[in-house]
Amino acid sequence: MNEINKITPRTLPGFMELLPSEQILFNQMQETIKTSYERFGFLPLDTPIIEAAEVLLAKTGGETGKQIYSFSKGDTDLAMRFDLTVPLAKYVAINANSLAFPFRRYQIGKVYRGEKAQAGRFREFYQADIDIIGDGELGLMNDAEIPSIIYTTFKELGFSDFTIKINNRKILNGLFASVGETERATDIMRIIDKIDKIGRDSVATELGELGISEKSIKQIIEFVTIDGTSDDKIAALKALEIDNELLNTGISELEFVINGIRAFGVPERNFAVDLRIARGLDYYTGTVYETFLNDYPQIGSVCSGGRYDNLAEFYTDRKLPGVGISIGLTRLFYQLNKMNLIEAKKKSISDVLIIPMDDDLSLCLQTATKLRENGLNAEIYLEDKKIKSKFGYADKLKIPYTIIIGETERATGKLAFKNMATGEQKTLIVEEVIKEIQAS
Repeated sequence: MNEINKITPRTLPGFMELLPSEQILFNQMQETIKTSYERFGFLPLDTPIIEAAEVLLAKTGGETGKQIYSFSKGDTDLAMRFDLTVPLAKYVAINANSLAFPFRRYQIGKVYRGEKAQAGRFREFYQADIDIIGDGELGLMNDAEIPSIIYTTFKELGFSDFTIKINNRKILNGLFASVGETERATDIMRIIDKIDKIGRDSVATELGELGISEKSIKQIIEFVTIDGTSDDKIAALKALEIDNELLNTGISELEFVINGIRAFGVPERNFAVDLRIARGLDYYTGTVYETFLNDYPQIGSVCSGGRYDNLAEFYTDRKLPGVGISIGLTRLFYQLNKMNLIEAKKKSISDVLIIPMDDDLSLCLQTATKLRENGLNAEIYLEDKKIKSKFGYADKLKIPYTIIIGETERATGKLAFKNMATGEQKTLIVEEVIKEIQAS
């Protein structure tokens, strides 16, 4: 008899697997986000994980382009989606004639990036996105609504002390044009985007490595670190009186969006203008957002996005502007779970475990059916084990209630109902059991 060579089981670095108790908590977060998005009228959408490489790579460059997983199958070049926005652009370009505009969609799904695997940074991870797509044009009030959705979602997740930081890339592009650095605007924005992580001096060093003059570097850094309230910063930008149409358009848009956010009822403490916010991806053209949990700055941005004037330009001549945001759900969950900042509302999928005391399962099956018909999750323990093992199973899975059924219960029609947390046991008919669980 040949001996089987055992392979050591392992999960690849950067890919997360959870224990059932953690998966319940993850699913709870996902459901909370989904419910919040739907409350604002966003429609569900799913797109393929794998696309034709030319479709996904149409508007990708820099670091993002290097991180994409791509491969060939036969004579077809394929790639795995690195975000949910580019596949959305493809979807809208294909289905534009069948959609109602503005098209509001949400999508929660896995994306893939070949980043360096490290704690809290994954190669396979869930994103939870919303986007609003217009046909030809999209009013700026949509940019103001997005922070109200971020605010509602994070309140529903249990947070109150967070800040949605807002900027407009037209302001930055106008600034770079005013110092003669239009050609390197994208590279400069990528570096500025890191100022909170690496500091002013390191940003200055990286800008210098691009060949930018010390005078321009000083102007750029002083510009993006203007201090004060949101209104103070907008007033300071206007007072500079820089003669650049794009910059001044950006200032006007930013002021409109800030006033719109107030109109949507977002508290002043939960949003702020931050001229350092640039967003790393190339396709943002106007408003940009980053959201931070104030008590946990080490987590970094937990929700980001912005306005893109024509993301679908590589797929269609039809102009399809949009605005949207993305929550990095896997990374957010990992960090919050590691810090014990979140707790599942229900620790078990099953509301009750039915434990047979002998081989006659008739009442067990009837009871389980009745419980399920009343919206309860009921599980029957079918293994031939000692009673201690059966209760141990319920304990390990945090199942809150058990029902013990044997000869006596079949004879009387009354069930031995036990609260696993308190140890209290009652004799109840099935209707009483249902009421007791539903009331808990």
